[in-house]
Amino acid sequence: MAGRPEGGATERGLRKFCFAFFLTALALLLLITLASAAKIDDQFRTWLQTDLWPDAKAKGISKNTFAAAFDGVKPNLKLPDLVMPGEKATTPQKQHQAEFGSPGAYFAEKTIGAVTSGGRTREAANARTIAAIEKRYGVPGEILLAIWGRETGFGAAKMPYDAFEVLGTKAFMSTRKDFFRTELLAALEIAERGLAPVNAMKSSWAGALGQPQFMPTSFLKHAVDFDGDGRVDIWNSTPDVLASIANYLVHYGWVKGRGWGFEVTVPASVSCSLEGPDQGKSISQWADMGIRRVGGKAFPASELKAEGFLLMPAGRSGPAFIATPNFYVLKQYNTSDLYALFIGHGADRIAYGDSNFAGSWGAVGGLHRSDIAALQRALEAKGYDVGSADGLPGFKTRRSIGKWQAKNGEAATCFPDAGLVAALK
Repeated sequence: MAGRPEGGATERGLRKFCFAFFLTALALLLLITLASAAKIDDQFRTWLQTDLWPDAKAKGISKNTFAAAFDGVKPNLKLPDLVMPGEKATTPQKQHQAEFGSPGAYFAEKTIGAVTSGGRTREAANARTIAAIEKRYGVPGEILLAIWGRETGFGAAKMPYDAFEVLGTKAFMSTRKDFFRTELLAALEIAERGLAPVNAMKSSWAGALGQPQFMPTSFLKHAVDFDGDGRVDIWNSTPDVLASIANYLVHYGWVKGRGWGFEVTVPASVSCSLEGPDQGKSISQWADMGIRRVGGKAFPASELKAEGFLLMPAGRSGPAFIATPNFYVLKQYNTSDLYALFIGHGADRIAYGDSNFAGSWGAVGGLHRSDIAALQRALEAKGYDVGSADGLPGFKTRRSIGKWQAKNGEAATCFPDAGLVAALK
């Protein structure tokens, strides 16, 4: 009994020592972190004055605009894809995120339902403005509403970042310095020309501006004053937001009078490897091959001689489409096939009602991005064009899979799966 208090005291003393050591280590780490941050802040200010300012000055940016843009701005070290000064960018060898389930997850009813119901409400509330934009630009209002809803929830999404903080940080220390330097200089030009006040230029974490999520170079090229108040305001003016999106799409070739595409059924006799914007045929030719619109609808007579493209985002494990050139204009807004399809489908639902795709999405996916990248490299080694081994199963990867499968006596599915990854290793 006599020994217990002594042992307890020893244990308490040890705990106190460990806790004190932990606090000391934590304080030291904090001091090192603060010192490192202060050093980076100093390097950033030096970079602004000795590197960026001469370039900005040569492009006509005044000292007052430059100073106002970076007043109190420090690098935001919480942003993604940064490289600390003095370090080299590295490409991760393994990407563990299991981000490729069925592409159908992209069309979750909660997400697309919010876009379509919100789009219909705003279509009614802005009918006169939308009619005027359609008349001037020839882009259907439903397309504009779907993009607006997808990008920022019709303006409800917060723009919490200062554009000069984001673009300045990324131009100084990101993995894509040159890209963001160009965008930063464009943002300074916006301010210099009085197109938007410095303190109003709020952005996403990637530096995209306002409700349409334009990068600054796109703002300079495409943003328009449609409400006639003498200034371009893509942060607060619905007419300016919608017209700017329309102007963007027209710049990239939107064809007036054509939609984005049609959901279809593709017979087994038509290979899924015929997918892609470089393998177009007239829609009548696709029809002659046995491809039909879902629901028994005929292709519009006005479309039969026009060019269309086979689109199968999940290969044989999902809905299929004949896309028009306008589908690929939508991809100029975001390079993802699924994004463009979401916009087209959302626009159709705004216009015609809440009908889902007739085709169902199969239980495919579940692969790590690194798995798909390995598969792409294996296909490249065999002479197939997959676009790039980036771990993203785009149309070039999908059709290359189909060609390899057919060549090796397998049924072409045109979509990666675990068996295919194992077979090609």
